Amino acid sequence: MEKIKCRIRENSWLARIAARFMRVQSVAMVLGRTIHLYGASRERFLSDIAWMRHEACHIKQYQHLGYFGFLWQYFSEYLRRGYYNNTLEVAARASEEDPAILDDIEII
Repeated sequence: MEKIKCRIRENSWLARIAARFMRVQSVAMVLGRTIHLYGASRERFLSDIAWMRHEACHIKQYQHLGYFGFLWQYFSEYLRRGYYNNTLEVAARASEEDPAILDDIEII
């Protein structure tokens, strides 16, 4: 199977908005195949295996649902259940313990 190639964008203005909204110092968020970081360097992100697995799960969710399908489901879940109980976030948190989640992800 061909690996899913994704990239990291540091100091992302989109992630900065998310960090302010969530009232946190650092955040990673995925849009398609790009991991947007704010308040964290590429090196810090890559050194945190659970964080990488979490975001890899979101990348796979995008692959499965499609770009707009993911956004639609994410925001409708957020409105109904909030951030913590959003089923996409629940799955991503569960994947933090799954060593296989990164097998078909390549961060370039």
